[in-house]
Amino acid sequence: MSDDRLFVQSLQKGLALLEAFSRQPGELSLNELASLSGIDRSSAQRMAHTLLKLGYLERGANGRGYTPGRKILDRSFDFLRSRPLIERATPVIIELQRSTGERVDLSLFDGSSIVYALRRQSKRETFFATLAGRRLASFITSGGRACMAHLPRDEVASMLARADIRPATPKTLLDPDAIMARIDQARREGYSVVLEEMLIGEVVVGAAILDQQGRPVGAIHVAGSLSEWPPARFTARFAPLAIEAARALSGGTGLR
Repeated sequence: MSDDRLFVQSLQKGLALLEAFSRQPGELSLNELASLSGIDRSSAQRMAHTLLKLGYLERGANGRGYTPGRKILDRSFDFLRSRPLIERATPVIIELQRSTGERVDLSLFDGSSIVYALRRQSKRETFFATLAGRRLASFITSGGRACMAHLPRDEVASMLARADIRPATPKTLLDPDAIMARIDQARREGYSVVLEEMLIGEVVVGAAILDQQGRPVGAIHVAGSLSEWPPARFTARFAPLAIEAARALSGGTGLR
């Protein structure tokens, strides 16, 4: 972005320091922050000091390293309360989780990735599966594929050609042609099913939420355990419910 005269590189460096924690969660030393963010140590030290003073970084347990600060949660709150879709979806997600007894998520579509904004867990979940804010590749998630099914096929092909698709489990589809076939299937059926591609033993159905122009803005996910549900039975039971919930949230004004 060197040709963008309005781009503030010092701000980029500060944000890169915060983004370092996405690559290596937990407490990080100054040297680790500099290395992970690609910033020289002197600049990293100044940025870390500023972020520490502002509350966006905090000292680690030993008083020397750094961890994300509580102030970041304030900005998460600002984001969540400013999105009409999240406000509208909350009672729908609560009711869907109550009626299904399974985990129900709302994700926001961000092109080649999705971000979970609401998560209603069931009786058995891994820690990361309960957290809002987790970002995953669209290509390997049910909601992501359901959203991509509502994009022009050449647009999806272009996204796949640029994607760095990495396996989350041994069963994650990595072949672009196989992924495109699943997206085409979702285009025909109105929903997507993912089996053990994100978590071994998990089956997930996803249906896309569309704006007034028919573009995808998010998705409803319903996730269950293969120890309790044969895939076909789970799909037959919950895909219609996911589609119904997604349609109820689609087409409204102010969807973001």
